[in-house]
Amino acid sequence: MLISTLGLTASRIRLAFLGISVTLATVACGSVAVESPPTAPQSMPSSEATTPQSPPKSEATTSQSPPSSKATASDSSSVQRLPGEVSDARAMEHLQALQKIADEHGGNRAAGTPGYDASVEYVVGVLRDAGFKASTPTYDASGEDGEASGPGRNVIAQTRAGDSGHILMIGAHLDSVEDGPGIVDDGSGVATLLEIATQLGADPSVQNMVRFAFFGHEEDDGQGSTGYVEGLSADDRNKIKLYLNVDMVASPNGGYLVQGGEGSDEEEAGPPGSATIGRVLADQLTRTGVPNPEFIEFVGDDEAPFVEAGIPVGGAENGDEEEKTRSQARAWGGQAGEPYDRCFHEACDRLDNVNRDVLNRYLRAIAGTVAHFATSTEELR
Repeated sequence: MLISTLGLTASRIRLAFLGISVTLATVACGSVAVESPPTAPQSMPSSEATTPQSPPKSEATTSQSPPSSKATASDSSSVQRLPGEVSDARAMEHLQALQKIADEHGGNRAAGTPGYDASVEYVVGVLRDAGFKASTPTYDASGEDGEASGPGRNVIAQTRAGDSGHILMIGAHLDSVEDGPGIVDDGSGVATLLEIATQLGADPSVQNMVRFAFFGHEEDDGQGSTGYVEGLSADDRNKIKLYLNVDMVASPNGGYLVQGGEGSDEEEAGPPGSATIGRVLADQLTRTGVPNPEFIEFVGDDEAPFVEAGIPVGGAENGDEEEKTRSQARAWGGQAGEPYDRCFHEACDRLDNVNRDVLNRYLRAIAGTVAHFATSTEELR
């Protein structure tokens, strides 16, 4: 999650209790060949994750996405089962792989480093093994001094099935800061997308095409996502009907926060249609047993270029260095007055910083959101 260049402060989280929310989007892709990636690791021992933080018991149903009256194909029910098919255990295997990559490359996976290149190869390998045609389109990147630092690489993959004129896009940033491995920020988003992509498959029974994006240089002013959107033609941008950003969904003291529709202008709330995405995501979180997910404003992460392009956006994030409130702790568990993530942008953002319970709930809720919009004929723009 980008913070230093965006002027985030304690006021960045403006909370408003809600009952439903969601966000998603889609994008086009170029391609660059990538070497054969490393094999995904075996499942990791449970001792490497922190003790789950569970919200107080509530009457929660299973996390299946509600049938939509606008869903099309009769066999879309298999896609609707996606929230029950994804597994946080498999997501943890991806996090273990990202930790191993960081350990072998100087302790981080920052954009422009060998650790980032190894992360790109790993993600491409997982997607190709799942049947996707993954590409690595490039963009112009620059360093802190504004000097060109050579091309950066994103990873893009999409389903073969679904209407290519109606694309739902979901993204996470693949880079870490230089100070640590970035396992929660944003390895948790990357692992969430990989698990959803592998369970959805490249040829699902969907109405709309689903595109997955793994952006570089998010920690450097969002250069990867900006380069991607700016590199699209007007026609290709118009095909993206929504973008859902996933940034930090496994913090040890995490909250359950949703972006889309909250704020006084489009920069904060997103373009028209964003509130619908937020409501769907919030509803899906509620179905996993989370009471009262809260809306917050967008703060200029990888969704920003999509907002500028007029594409409806939504976001899933559990909070970073801000403190959890008493009311949030009562509703969701965890410690009031303590940061959502004590290891935000620090070397300690490792596997043992992961909250499996928070990861599991977000994973299932995001999967449900993808299933909802992938099988819907609803027009957001």
